[in-house]
Amino acid sequence: MSATIPAQQPQAAPQAKPAAPPSGPTLPGGETAEQALSRAQTAAQAKRLNEAAGICSDVLAAVPDHPAALALQGIVAAMAGDPEKGVELLRKAIGLRPGNATWYAHLSSLCRLTYRIDEGLATGQEAIRLDPNNAEHLVNLSLLFVDADDRERAMVCLLRALGLKHDHADGHLAMAQNLLAQGEFDPGWMEYEWRNLTEAGKATMPPMTSAPWNGMRIPNGRLLLVGDQGYGDTIQFARYIPMVVDRCQELVLGCSAEMGPLLSTIPGVTQYCHRWNDVPGHAAHCRLSSLPYLFHTRMDTIPADIPYLKADPARIAHWRGRLDAMLPKGLRRIGLAWTGRPTHPNDRRRSMPLSMLAPVAQAGPAAFVSLQKPFPARDHEAMSLFPHMTDLSEELTDFGETAALMENLDLIVTVDTSMGHLAGALGRRVWILIPTAADWRWMLDRDDSTWYPTARLFRQRKPGAWDEPLGHLRAALSQELARLA
Repeated sequence: MSATIPAQQPQAAPQAKPAAPPSGPTLPGGETAEQALSRAQTAAQAKRLNEAAGICSDVLAAVPDHPAALALQGIVAAMAGDPEKGVELLRKAIGLRPGNATWYAHLSSLCRLTYRIDEGLATGQEAIRLDPNNAEHLVNLSLLFVDADDRERAMVCLLRALGLKHDHADGHLAMAQNLLAQGEFDPGWMEYEWRNLTEAGKATMPPMTSAPWNGMRIPNGRLLLVGDQGYGDTIQFARYIPMVVDRCQELVLGCSAEMGPLLSTIPGVTQYCHRWNDVPGHAAHCRLSSLPYLFHTRMDTIPADIPYLKADPARIAHWRGRLDAMLPKGLRRIGLAWTGRPTHPNDRRRSMPLSMLAPVAQAGPAAFVSLQKPFPARDHEAMSLFPHMTDLSEELTDFGETAALMENLDLIVTVDTSMGHLAGALGRRVWILIPTAADWRWMLDRDDSTWYPTARLFRQRKPGAWDEPLGHLRAALSQELARLA
């Protein structure tokens, strides 16, 4: 049983798994290239990336341009955070030895990660041509079609993948995300339950000895409700907690320590626990992210009692005094959040350096307040671009403190991270920069949100291209500041 309840367990992107290398020449010491690369593959799968990269380098020193070593080295480089190098090495390996479907599939995934959508589609389709019955490759290709705004072909890929492998959890989850984005909630929530069987989903909870909750009333028993996904998901689905309270005698909330002080203020929550060993005995348990499914949520039945989270009045007053002392009178106070958790599988797409938000600072006279926790070290120099901004991260000890700070702001501008969810749940005005492809909850081609009435969305039209939405946001902010001057 894990020691603490996860702060975040994001849905995992398809993992690049090293391909088994073919046989090769003998290396110094008597080991063959095949044997060496087999060791490298084992090390890579165990996430011993330096060891795997070193073995590949040894093979290439003895046998320059060994295709399998180049391919594996490229995959390892991408796993270590250098997808550009991965693309370069996989291209070279394929050029030397065409016809390996797995290499094409890996290259396709890395092209998607680096916004080379056309090349990703071409290499992904070649992987399918070479290995037409590979469900993994079909799921990966579906993600490229989503990025290319061709969801119809994405669904064709997913249906084919699930026909080949009925229990492909990542395929079911990808289908769920497509269905929910298109507003098909009934089948979407059904497919969304498969997230619990993905590798990331399996790690969110230990083996449970209580019954899984099916939505039934438990008038004489305790129910454990677990925040099983990321901060943003937990905040989004916390709106269902009052509906659960009505169906049990006592509700205990399992969530991260950072989230507990805020969520425990919801009426009916008896206690919260952030360590599994502290969870009291209970008759049944349920994942927070399963509540939309259990309550048969449709577009017109999303619980919309906004705000459904509330900050401590004493902390709101504290932050009012703090900001009054820090900031000039008469200026609009704008909170900024520009980066999320680096471990999130979509973080490369949604996050940006603070300097990229400079157009926001140029929209007109305003006072800017950082909502970042932690404050990225790389961004300290860029703070000077934003009038009156300081690093408040040491004081933002949990989401309750951040909520109290938000209650003193006129507007929150954020990328697609938990700050957008928190502002929306508090009923604060929030403008959210949405990457392409957007997360399912923001749906398609909308500048408003079905989940958060106070939110306005500024969408990318092309993966990785922030200039257009930032330009629109600056223009909207400039108009608003001029109106309020």
